[in-house]
Amino acid sequence: MYTLVIVLHVIVSVALILIILLQTGKGTDIGAVFGGGSSQTLFGSSGPTSFLGKLTAGAAIVFMVTSLFLAYFAGGRSSPTLMKGGMPAPAGPPSAPAIPGQPGR
Repeated sequence: MYTLVIVLHVIVSVALILIILLQTGKGTDIGAVFGGGSSQTLFGSSGPTSFLGKLTAGAAIVFMVTSLFLAYFAGGRSSPTLMKGGMPAPAGPPSAPAIPGQPGR
């Protein structure tokens, strides 16, 4: 189940990026502000919500839900460790560096 949600999350992430890049910007209808022909439409210069806008909203909702699911279940997992028995004991006191010109200790 966890792996399925991760795969779905990655697919929705890539789809969300592609959907957003396919959309036209709001600044493309700047002529409507200065009296262009489309400024007198029923929904204004932006028009009704396009199919890509609805698809973006749906993908964003799925992305949020999978993000919450992954965050919730990732908090309860213990991370595996390569070391058995905890941290190793220190080998001994650290040795002082040798100073040139002085006899060794």
